[in-house]
Amino acid sequence: MNIGTNVSVMVGTRKGGFIFSSDQNRENWIPSPLHFMSWKVMHMVLDPRDQRLYAAVVHDVYGASIHYSDDMGKTWIQSKKSPQFEAPPASRRPLSSPEEVRAAIEGDVIPDATQEKINQIWHIKPGRQNEPGVLYAGVEPAALFKSADHGATWELNPGLFNHPHRAEWFPGAGGLGLHTILLDPLNLDRIYVAISTGGCYRTDDGGQTWAPYNKNVRVDFLPERYPEFGQCVHKMAMHPDLPKRIYQQNHCGVYRSEDSAANWIDIGEGKLPSRFGFPIAVHPHDPDTIFVVLEESDEYRLSVDGQFAVWRSQDAGESWQKLTRGLPERSFLVVFREAMALDSLAEVGIYIGTSTGQLFYSRDTGDTWQLLADFLPPILSVETAIF
Repeated sequence: MNIGTNVSVMVGTRKGGFIFSSDQNRENWIPSPLHFMSWKVMHMVLDPRDQRLYAAVVHDVYGASIHYSDDMGKTWIQSKKSPQFEAPPASRRPLSSPEEVRAAIEGDVIPDATQEKINQIWHIKPGRQNEPGVLYAGVEPAALFKSADHGATWELNPGLFNHPHRAEWFPGAGGLGLHTILLDPLNLDRIYVAISTGGCYRTDDGGQTWAPYNKNVRVDFLPERYPEFGQCVHKMAMHPDLPKRIYQQNHCGVYRSEDSAANWIDIGEGKLPSRFGFPIAVHPHDPDTIFVVLEESDEYRLSVDGQFAVWRSQDAGESWQKLTRGLPERSFLVVFREAMALDSLAEVGIYIGTSTGQLFYSRDTGDTWQLLADFLPPILSVETAIF
């Protein structure tokens, strides 16, 4: 097999992580042993800059942490300092007892019982090519962390954490999660994040300040239909060759922006059978081609009309095709926001995991589908890598 044609598919589930490997034909797949057995693996991603593999995991006892591997999962090392909220200084809250007053006078640290705890790490994003050692992580409750040492330690972004809107963000079914991080490849100071439920936020000064970018994105569950913030973005996607164009799958529709998220265009109304779904992905070689998986509605979270399908647009959302060939005809499946990924081979492969443990894939850009694996635990995330 030639270098640059081997495919790995990293699958995070509620009971551990799997890595499936194949050659460029993608006909026969070799599964890895189960990584992090019984841990919830929220996300696994390979950093293409140095081939280091990262995993965001959650354990009922040990909590949320990030681990990394330099041998594709044969051995793992836990980050020396995973994302965590530091205990605030005592001066940030009123003193509630004589003992606390005495401790403050003497200079002792007062424990803060209200300190926020990270429940899970949603997403790990390797930095740009010219940012060696830099990675980003989105967590729940919503916050952004950055590592400058290849994932060994992580620091909170205070600009977003202390944003005045934060007190008004509220959790969705999966908690108050920051799950999408998009890095502008041309403007190193520009980063986008998506928060459920908070909306799309953008920084143009490297993370010092953040502003909401949700114009024309509707909210059906709030009194105000088009608020400044409070939208429930389910996932966003960007093509590096056209970074001003951004797509999003929302709680209330599918949208496209042509001006760096300043304005959003509804590309699903009257074209797609539902306004509700989670994942969205853009073709690695064509910024006009995108893929979504839909569900019946917010209330009925299952395949539209009992037919599991992938929807593809090849004109940036102006029209859509329903792709079902090879997918089960009568099925009621759910796909979570991180559970769709594309490889970057010439004939692009698409990989989709379901909440009931099926992993489907296509070797011809979605025209036909096959079952790659079945009877897995509920699939939370899917990523790909090419060697």
